[in-house]
Amino acid sequence: MAAATSGMYRKEKSIQLKSSSAALYNNLSVLPLPGRQLTCFSTVHGPSLSMVTADGLGFSHRQLQAKEGGMTVSTSLLTQAAWCVLPSRVLLVLTSQKGIQMYESDGSIMVYWHALDVTEHPPAQAVFARGIAAAGGRFICVGTSSGLVLVFDIPPKGTNIMVSEVLERHCDAITDIAAELGQAPDGAGDLVTADDAGTLCVWSTGEEFALLSKIPAFGCTCSSVKLWNGIVAAGYGNGQIRLYEATTGLLRAEVNAHARWIYALDLAPQTGKLLSGAEDSFVHVWKLSRNPDTDDVEVEHCHGECVTDTQVCGVRFCDPEGNSFAVTGYDLSEIFRYGRT
Repeated sequence: MAAATSGMYRKEKSIQLKSSSAALYNNLSVLPLPGRQLTCFSTVHGPSLSMVTADGLGFSHRQLQAKEGGMTVSTSLLTQAAWCVLPSRVLLVLTSQKGIQMYESDGSIMVYWHALDVTEHPPAQAVFARGIAAAGGRFICVGTSSGLVLVFDIPPKGTNIMVSEVLERHCDAITDIAAELGQAPDGAGDLVTADDAGTLCVWSTGEEFALLSKIPAFGCTCSSVKLWNGIVAAGYGNGQIRLYEATTGLLRAEVNAHARWIYALDLAPQTGKLLSGAEDSFVHVWKLSRNPDTDDVEVEHCHGECVTDTQVCGVRFCDPEGNSFAVTGYDLSEIFRYGRT
């Protein structure tokens, strides 16, 4: 571990939200639209999603409500929202206690609704969907509280979306799902799923999804997971970040990154920068790399930022290089932004 350096990023103008952010894992999604000089941000609270589009001059706001089946507004609570970028289209996916909603990227039109099957769950167990990722060029994967991962086949346009497969290798509620963001080495998986017990599954996507490795739990929830260049980066309830080989599931590094529960990780695909945010009010930027001689996975601490009196629940880079990032926290009705100095 290299010594910490600070002062690489400085705080920029924050973005006001119409409602505060709930204390949920990975509760911030960012969609940069580079060609149009726009960035969209979203965070959930209760039954509604706050969406803000920033264009350098000002901000436009939109609120989306959790839906039940039809168009009736429900008391269903949202659990997560994420933009899924596929080669042919971008969809905004919302998960809730009732099901999964998919919208056009600006939230204007709902293109698909999938209701959760309540009968699959024991009576006392909470029912929800959580964990969202675009994968394999044409799929969107969404996790459920019963440990299933639903694979949706997304057509290039239109509403003819269907469940093409259900992955059944987890016994606990899914917490997060991530797809390969860099260049996967030969034989490495391109999708990773994590659950409440801390078990990770690495998959290769395709017409049929294949399980490549299962990384066992060690008594701690895995709240957030990322996949880059065949390295699985996982954040845990004990404040640790663990790095595994996606091909074999071998542990390559562990970092005691935070004093409290990690709520969110993000990764900048072009540079291998890893962003972590936790209950301890800290946000850290790390740099992942592989040693060309030994193929060892190396981690370097680049930046630390204290967001005073804030239980951080969402962190995201705003660009593929990791030159800027956004942070939100429990009960915070704004999004803080930081850029490279």
